[in-house]
Amino acid sequence: MKCRACAQPLEEVFLDLGTAPPSNAYLSSAELARPETWFPLKLYTCGNCRLVQVDEVESHDRLFSPDYAYFSSYSRSWLAHAERYVDEVVPRLGLGPRSFVVELASNDGYLLRYVAERGIPCLGIEPTESTARVAREHGIETLTQFFGAGLGARLKAERGGADLVVGNNVLAHVPDINDFVAGIAALLAPEGVATLEFPHLMELVRKRQFDTVYHEHFSYLSLQVVERIFAAQGLRVFDVQALPTHGGSLRVWACLPGAVREQTAALAKMREAESAAGMDALDWYRGFQRQAEEVKDEFLAFLLEQKRAGRRVAGYGAAAKGNTLLNFAGARSDLLAFVVDASPHKQGRFLPGSRIPIVAEGRLREEKPDFVVVFPWNLRDEITSQLAYVRDWGGQLVFAVPRLEVVAA
Repeated sequence: MKCRACAQPLEEVFLDLGTAPPSNAYLSSAELARPETWFPLKLYTCGNCRLVQVDEVESHDRLFSPDYAYFSSYSRSWLAHAERYVDEVVPRLGLGPRSFVVELASNDGYLLRYVAERGIPCLGIEPTESTARVAREHGIETLTQFFGAGLGARLKAERGGADLVVGNNVLAHVPDINDFVAGIAALLAPEGVATLEFPHLMELVRKRQFDTVYHEHFSYLSLQVVERIFAAQGLRVFDVQALPTHGGSLRVWACLPGAVREQTAALAKMREAESAAGMDALDWYRGFQRQAEEVKDEFLAFLLEQKRAGRRVAGYGAAAKGNTLLNFAGARSDLLAFVVDASPHKQGRFLPGSRIPIVAEGRLREEKPDFVVVFPWNLRDEITSQLAYVRDWGGQLVFAVPRLEVVAA
């Protein structure tokens, strides 16, 4: 295997989670009678450029299939995050009716709705037909394609350069990261800006967030690595913001090399923070395996203890990160009876690997489990508030990452 950024051979293992099916490959009842395909889930650190990455064991067009089940609009906090971003970026860049905004991996139009409401022309590019269809139903023009250099150049020739290109939680999802970034450079107007958000590798390690590792996440990113990749493809990073989303993310602001954009003090500060943490040296990338196993062992011990005591455990949030944790721990429905999810696109289906049923929230009130494991820990405040009623029967909430924590609902 070679590094997807610099093509150097990969030898340094960052994390080995064994094997697992794709984390968003939710199963129908009929599919339970058929075998699942499990793939190695192992991350490597590039000794040359420090990009942490998983091998493409399953093609991205199959991972992001037409019936993709993740819809961004079912999280209130994520919608609020998108609206705050639009409130910030529109005045900062002076966007208006004569501007052109493109979002990459636009999902169900969760963000572009706020752009369209301001009368700003916009376009979504989303490879999964299930989510793109919903965006179109809400009036958001959406192309169902994977983005790259060819599409970026074609769109600029046909529609003019983009004043803003948005990419939230997509940079980690593309197998050919160089082609993707080159596409952004090809699409931007001379003074255009691209903003991309991604989970910060420094925070992933610090908070032991190994459950954010899955096949759909091809790359695990730091500022230093992103700057190198962007520079190689004709983009210059001029600002960065640290965000609380997804356990700690970065939003980088980039432009073409000749654009009039001054480098900010925040960018220099984040560079210094990564260097001070030791991310320049390979030693920093070693030892994460032990931390992941500690989290897994604590979680599995908890589930086994409750089973022996005859207590009922359910889950909340059929998130990909939950599937990584459950499959690494080897947990099945005898240890965790069911998982609640707000999305009707997931209800009635089953988690990949563990095959735990996904149900509507009413099931919690009916069965009153003793414990509810919250898998989307990144939405902790939102979900804790939503599940306050669990305390009515003495139930408690459980968080497994970064360490096992049992709290009153």
